[in-house]
Amino acid sequence: MDASELRYDDLVDRVEVLYGEQQYGAAVELLDAESAGLEVWSAELAHLKACLLGAAGDADAALRVLQEASTAGAWWRPEILTEDDDLTALRDRPELRELVGVSEARATNEPARPLIALPSGEAVGIVVALHGAGQRAEHALRDWAGVLELGYALVCVQSSYRISPMYRTWPDPEQARADIARALAELPAHGLPVGGRLPVVAAGFSAGGRVALDWAFSGEPVPVDGVLAMAPALRRLPDRRELGPLSPATIWIGADDDLLEVVDAAADQLTGITIERIPGLGHAFPADFAAELAKVL
Repeated sequence: MDASELRYDDLVDRVEVLYGEQQYGAAVELLDAESAGLEVWSAELAHLKACLLGAAGDADAALRVLQEASTAGAWWRPEILTEDDDLTALRDRPELRELVGVSEARATNEPARPLIALPSGEAVGIVVALHGAGQRAEHALRDWAGVLELGYALVCVQSSYRISPMYRTWPDPEQARADIARALAELPAHGLPVGGRLPVVAAGFSAGGRVALDWAFSGEPVPVDGVLAMAPALRRLPDRRELGPLSPATIWIGADDDLLEVVDAAADQLTGITIERIPGLGHAFPADFAAELAKVL
């Protein structure tokens, strides 16, 4: 990732902290002060600012921010505009319906090639990593790079589903499977056979962790040998097919993660998968994640 993307990620993290503290005005001031040079994320930053203004009770200002961004070419999937609680005051306004129509006409999916990294020696397996919501394949490469030192090839899949020009996530299981299958089709060109002698491990963070578990349970697009999920944003899990035991099979979740309750509630469905609760960790990777990987790989 380049310096501007690191700046963007850092800015969003700081704004989200202020949002959680209900310091909406301070968060808007921070966005205004530090958005220069981040124009490629203008749609995402405009939506974030509109949500802050909406949460602060200034619906008119929130609408103006979205309209100005739309005029400059921004777009968002309809649900981002119509289902966000912070924009509730705009739902019945004709101006919002007009924004939704313009956005629907602009919204597109965008398949991307996977990022593939190879270990220094012969690969002992393949870890296929899926990024979290709002991230890209570069984030997965950064976060799961520890598998390379353990002899695994790392394949980082990027979702083709965009809810705004730069915000990718995994809401559609069938589309996620198609993205994974497209990435796996590139492996032979890198000397990595699929369905042959190398075990395949599904891995992912947050929304990507949910998709990794779906993949492991469904066996589609291809069966996997193991699954590793960091802070999975679980919804309903698919019925588990008779695929045999998974190894490795680990979920990590921070003790301070808002998703811990959801993961614990799904524990009965996650038979055969070890759930590791990490003290003092929120919705993030632990600093020593490479050591955690070494324990299970």
